[in-house]
Amino acid sequence: MFSRVSPKLAAVISSGNGSLGLLGGAILFLYGIIATRQEFASFGKIYAADGGVFIVLAVLWGWGIDHRRPDFSEWIGAAICLVGVTVMLWKR
Repeated sequence: MFSRVSPKLAAVISSGNGSLGLLGGAILFLYGIIATRQEFASFGKIYAADGGVFIVLAVLWGWGIDHRRPDFSEWIGAAICLVGVTVMLWKR
């Protein structure tokens, strides 16, 4: 993943907006650290469900903001993620 992020980060830094890029990187780093420090038992399940919702929202973002209509396989993948979220959060 870093190999894909690194050229983008280098482009932001070289364009004079380096402080904004570094601030974003620091926020993402802290978000990852804070997530590992949670002490309640169901956090892993909630964090995984959040990832599934994020995937669905990313597909909708691409459609609504970037005006790129998702193809059939993207809709199927988003549906599978929602089914997975439902299974993870289902009360036993």
